[in-house]
Amino acid sequence: MDLVVGLDAGGTASKAVVSTVDGVIVGRGSAGAGNPLSTGAPAAAAMASEALRAALGRAQPSSVVRGVLGVAGASALAGGDGLAAYEKVWRELGLTCPMVVVGDAVTAFAAGSPAPAGVVLIAGTGAIAAQVRGEQVVRTADGHGWLLGDVGSGRWIGLAALRTAVREWSSPFAAAIAAHVGSGSADEMIRWAQDLPFAEIDALAPLVCALARQADPHARAITAEAAAELISTLDGLGAAGPVVLAGGLLAADTPVRDGVRAILRGRRVEPVPSRDPAAAAAWLAARPLSGRPATALHARFLSDQAAPHSTDR
Repeated sequence: MDLVVGLDAGGTASKAVVSTVDGVIVGRGSAGAGNPLSTGAPAAAAMASEALRAALGRAQPSSVVRGVLGVAGASALAGGDGLAAYEKVWRELGLTCPMVVVGDAVTAFAAGSPAPAGVVLIAGTGAIAAQVRGEQVVRTADGHGWLLGDVGSGRWIGLAALRTAVREWSSPFAAAIAAHVGSGSADEMIRWAQDLPFAEIDALAPLVCALARQADPHARAITAEAAAELISTLDGLGAAGPVVLAGGLLAADTPVRDGVRAILRGRRVEPVPSRDPAAAAAWLAARPLSGRPATALHARFLSDQAAPHSTDR
């Protein structure tokens, strides 16, 4: 039985899928953060190894005929020993088949659409829009990091929440933000923020979204602005094709996703969610090998019935 391997490695987690070339998923695995830009290629590759090993389970490495690895920060692998770290993992797992490394925007788009080309808007900790064609990212907008861009992202929302809280200190919104970060005064919050505790700042985004659901005016203003900024980033591509929404803020049920969808639907564009990028990576690996039409094969990989036969780690 010929098998394929798919990996989706991002700033939060690395997830792997092993399946038959006809879309029957036989194993899944997960591990920690896998973005080589933030953790370094050796550490990211180690997480990929852990996720892949768990997904492979008892499968014979010789039965794997192709693999596609979707990696956030894949551009970091172009020079130096970055790609070599993944090639070493491949060898240590006993895999001798071709390994293709693509950007995570490619797998995110494929997790929403089987179309040969289109755009994906990703908003999680960071934010980026990408035009995808085949297994290549043709063009991007934003994705410049928290200091210079990532507008509308989770970190952007967290920073906006802090700015609003210190300006509107007497508001219920400020009280909720202060309680979350443990600040007793605006000056204390300012001092706390100066140390750039990114994990805690990022964690404010879910709180802001929850407050927006409760109709807090400050939270609703922040999430509405985030949605508008993300649309502006998407417009910067000026690309046609299906629009896939990905990342924690856009693939999950959040007011930011609602705002983005409302704007797009007002333009008669129906976006689709990115569902399972690791399974999509496996679909990309299987696509040139399976005799099934690409769209039908995509449905098998991304259907609700495509359940694992091994336990995630």
